[in-house]
Amino acid sequence: MAELKYLSGFGNEFATEDPRCPGALPEGQNNPQVCPYGLYAEQLSGSAFTCPRTTNKRSWLYRIRPSVCHKPFAAMQHEALMDKWDDVAPDPNQLRWLPFTIPKAADGKVDFVMGLHTVCGAGDTRARSGIAIHVYTCNYSMTDKWVLIPQQGKILVTTEFGKMMVEPNEICVVQQGMRFGVDVFGETRGYVLEVYGVHFELPDLGPIGANGLANPRDFLVPVAWYEDRSVPGGYAVINKYQGKLFSSQQNFSPFNVVAWHGNYTPYKYNLDNFMVVNCVAFDHADPSIFTVLTAKSARPGVAVADFVIFPPRWGVADHTFRPPYYHRNCMSEFMGLIKGHYEAKEEGFLPGGATLHSIMTPHGPDVDCFEKNSTAVLKPERVAEGTMAFMFESSFSMAVTQWALQKCQRLDKSYYTCWEGLQTHFNPNWKPKSNANIWQDFQGGTLLKMCF
Repeated sequence: MAELKYLSGFGNEFATEDPRCPGALPEGQNNPQVCPYGLYAEQLSGSAFTCPRTTNKRSWLYRIRPSVCHKPFAAMQHEALMDKWDDVAPDPNQLRWLPFTIPKAADGKVDFVMGLHTVCGAGDTRARSGIAIHVYTCNYSMTDKWVLIPQQGKILVTTEFGKMMVEPNEICVVQQGMRFGVDVFGETRGYVLEVYGVHFELPDLGPIGANGLANPRDFLVPVAWYEDRSVPGGYAVINKYQGKLFSSQQNFSPFNVVAWHGNYTPYKYNLDNFMVVNCVAFDHADPSIFTVLTAKSARPGVAVADFVIFPPRWGVADHTFRPPYYHRNCMSEFMGLIKGHYEAKEEGFLPGGATLHSIMTPHGPDVDCFEKNSTAVLKPERVAEGTMAFMFESSFSMAVTQWALQKCQRLDKSYYTCWEGLQTHFNPNWKPKSNANIWQDFQGGTLLKMCF
């Protein structure tokens, strides 16, 4: 397959046409009486028409046949994909899953849709308020048939806007209403965050200034690509509506867009491009400094969902317990591991697995991490080398599905034991050192530590 091309930028106004049909984009207007090449004009709106210009999302697609040409939708059965949050009693415990099982060839052909399983979520799709977190495990490409995070195996995402190759350590965002297909190359696994009703934005930088974190130029948008073909029996177009799946048939490819322009697009991003901002003096900054994308709520500073990563970086903080601190949070924290070993729990939290720490449920470093880092010599060191962990943080209180708690059989019921060995170090006779200068040698030099 030829190397794919992309457009660069986040939220830009883009214009692109398949090079096989030069001049396919109408000039000077969106909806001419007759479009070039006899195409149909179709607008895809990602926001209300009356939204302010800064938040108005829409794209114009010029396609061989309009998407309205299809047979009626019929309900599909998919028991593991759901948004009914009352099927299982609430569980406030710390939860951890071992790597989710990938179907083998002997299990039959499992494509992206049939390999989707809901782990947890909250809210209501009908009210367009809430989120759902899924995992996908598959071994077969979608045959002519949301943030996607591949953990094992690259995926080729074909959309109405063009093609994107997404590999582990990259993410892909497919926005509401966009039709897409997923081709896989062997056994494949990853994570999906579905957000109801709002769009992802780059987080505000505030005192950081104009640059840093995820830079807009590093987001890539596909260029126009079309196919004009039909297949025996037609194409199945699967629609997720009010938490349920529906299928309709049409006799032409849904990827028949010859040209498009607008600012409502799918996109991908390589996590290696994230410019880390971190503490360079003392203490441990909050994980919000690692936010890649945010889906804002109506309350300023409170997110429906933040997508946060924990990338390789330097640790230099002095007088400091450097790993994540013990914590209770008014937000829900779902974590996954793409590769490597997460610094606060090097055992048990594995690539392809996950954890959920619900609102106000305490969590933090395990015994080994605490003991090792409480006595470590503090010198500049690389942290999380070869690792990429991520977190979906949400203001919603998550309900966990029956599939995740029981049916998948990957729930680690011994997770709580990783903290049971934490011992008391309380010494009532401890006295602070006053007016003492303590010197510590490191890397052939000296560091002055002042204790008062």
